[in-house]
Amino acid sequence: MIARIGLAVSALIACVAMTRAPAAPTYDVYAIKYATLPAFHVSGLIQGADTSRRLDIAMMVWLLKGSDGRNVLVDAGFHRDNFIARWKPRDFVPPSEAVARAGVSADKITDVIITHVHWDHLDGIDLFPNARVWLQREEFEHHLDSSGTVKDRTIDAADAKILAAIAREGRLHLVDGDAKEIIPGIRVYTGGKHTFQSQFATVATSSGAAVIASDNLYLYENLATHRPIAQTLDSMSNLRAQARMETLASDRRLIVPGHDPEVFVRFPEPGNGVARIR
Repeated sequence: MIARIGLAVSALIACVAMTRAPAAPTYDVYAIKYATLPAFHVSGLIQGADTSRRLDIAMMVWLLKGSDGRNVLVDAGFHRDNFIARWKPRDFVPPSEAVARAGVSADKITDVIITHVHWDHLDGIDLFPNARVWLQREEFEHHLDSSGTVKDRTIDAADAKILAAIAREGRLHLVDGDAKEIIPGIRVYTGGKHTFQSQFATVATSSGAAVIASDNLYLYENLATHRPIAQTLDSMSNLRAQARMETLASDRRLIVPGHDPEVFVRFPEPGNGVARIR
């Protein structure tokens, strides 16, 4: 009898183990540089900065490679000729080619999180044809309507048309508000006010929670000196968002700013414009 009870208990334990929820995914995080804008005015990045200061800023997207097979991109960069002609980036490659340096082809990107609708973060969205696209609902509805007609000139007209087309295809997922887990292990937050409803993301890594700030935090210097970004609709909201990033990240070094070339100094591996954040 005791032996039969023991077997029954063992079988029950095995059954519970088999039905236990799978472990939440973790991600390898990469900052990927696809261009440089030379001699950019630092006063356009940090409020109150010396107007004579210049910096070669990095144009980046961020790749999150999931243990569950997802390949999530934060922002899509730009690639159209009019932007290249206007801004004259150095060492430009299309973001899709830059992402391939990290071992993921454009058609294998499963999701793209658009932090905001500026051209240098949205324009490359059509380079990733199989991806679901995540954007704050208020960001979308403030800047364009469902036909792609521009309501606020913050968004480029051609990019608005492409975004509306993605919506018609059923690939656009609109996020309603703050602190939302949109993908297992990835959560988005609002409050940086770089645009009407810009967002930033946290991602679970083997080193803890990393923050992909995008343009809600331009440079490490913003964070170190407690200075808001220069291009914001609400300076105090931006400072609160920066402070919040410090509470969300497991370690301050895992907060990744949007355009700082220092990212590739602090995280030099694997190299060739790719920095693994860990």
